[in-house]
Amino acid sequence: MHLTEIQKKLKLFEIERGWDKFPPSLVFAHLIEELGEVSRHITVDEGYKVIGLGHEAPKKSDLSREFAQVFILFTQLANHYDIDLEESILSELVIMEKRFSAKDWSEHMKDR
Repeated sequence: MHLTEIQKKLKLFEIERGWDKFPPSLVFAHLIEELGEVSRHITVDEGYKVIGLGHEAPKKSDLSREFAQVFILFTQLANHYDIDLEESILSELVIMEKRFSAKDWSEHMKDR
């Protein structure tokens, strides 16, 4: 399924439930909340937050769902502003390919 098809499917999903009526500020706040859940997984995974030393382990199985929720909320915002994500991403990629040389960046990242 192409991104445009996913975006249309999610728009219909929103409309059927009346979620398209939520103001963008609330959708954005919810998006930030879900990004926080992804952040929780990352900080535990990288050892910044230590399980048993004041922190509980997030369920590994939930990470996939958290990414999906972030994507859905992000898409809901794009739908509100009539942004075609597929078109926007492909267009931005052309700009980025010119701006960020693959050769230069791969060389720069070798020692990392």
